[in-house]
Amino acid sequence: EVQLVESGGGSVQSGGSLTLSCAASGYTYSRYCMAWFRQAPGKKREGVASICTDGRIKYADSVKGRFAISQDNAKTTVFLQMNNLKPEDTGEYVCAHSGTWYPVRALSFSEYSNWSQGTQVTVSS
Repeated sequence: EVQLVESGGGSVQSGGSLTLSCAASGYTYSRYCMAWFRQAPGKKREGVASICTDGRIKYADSVKGRFAISQDNAKTTVFLQMNNLKPEDTGEYVCAHSGTWYPVRALSFSEYSNWSQGTQVTVSS
């Protein structure tokens, strides 16, 4: 069973930066994607960024040029560097793991089967 432990998050002012990390364990798969999703109160869950073990990366249009997703050499820990944060980036951020396959739609939450506990990111203006 895939276990995901995330860290990071917190409160920053607009224009600030934060880094989230997500460590995955409990599996031996080699073909998978990991992604970050976020949800603000009253809004739909949104895929933010994804990275797959074959190197593919995808970003939501709303964060392109500001956020960067990366993984460690073992490809078991994923990082989300968030720069130039805006109040609309506020929300609960959750890390996801796709399991034993590559999602067709890398930013669709229905493609992922394993989730972290979530961490709050708050950006004040």
